[in-house]
Amino acid sequence: MAVPKRKTSKSKSKSRKSIWMNKASSVSSKALSLAKSLVNDKSTSFVYSKSLNTYK
Repeated sequence: MAVPKRKTSKSKSKSRKSIWMNKASSVSSKALSLAKSLVNDKSTSFVYSKSLNTYK
């Protein structure tokens, strides 16, 4: 099993965490934007069927 040789510095771990959080934030904002456009019927980049009969 792999064991780290040295303790990771706080600045390095905080920087990695901030990068991860920024990626997650951008993805979540894009998902929210797409959801809002679908609700308002203004979506141009997402193709879907509006009738529910196709899923039954």
